[in-house]
Amino acid sequence: MSMFNILGVSGSAVSAQAQRLNVVASNLANADAVAGPDGKSYKSRQVLFQTMPGNDPGTAGVKVRQISESDAPARRTHEPHHPSADEEGYVTHSNVNPVEEMVNMISASRSYQNNVEVMNTAKSLMLKTLQMGQ
Repeated sequence: MSMFNILGVSGSAVSAQAQRLNVVASNLANADAVAGPDGKSYKSRQVLFQTMPGNDPGTAGVKVRQISESDAPARRTHEPHHPSADEEGYVTHSNVNPVEEMVNMISASRSYQNNVEVMNTAKSLMLKTLQMGQ
């Protein structure tokens, strides 16, 4: 595997983790959201990755295969005086679990940082290889 392939793999991973961080940010922003007038609440989203085998030069890496919605039940609380309460006095909240989302955020952030470090190391090795030829 050449150094340029390493940059391609790490670059694709950085891009995928950036998308994951955006999804986590969206989930956290909607953690306390209540159902709208249509009665549907925000559903947590998760990123599914897919590896790209390196059959052709420069094609190895990872990509976002799908962003799926969670089918976990929405959280319902009894708040009869809330403006969004239904006929029984229940308010439907999103199904986002903030603790799980914080763990996802830390994991995605660390993966992003590790891949940036791999790219920096590969760049440093390429520069040292070029300096050897001088």
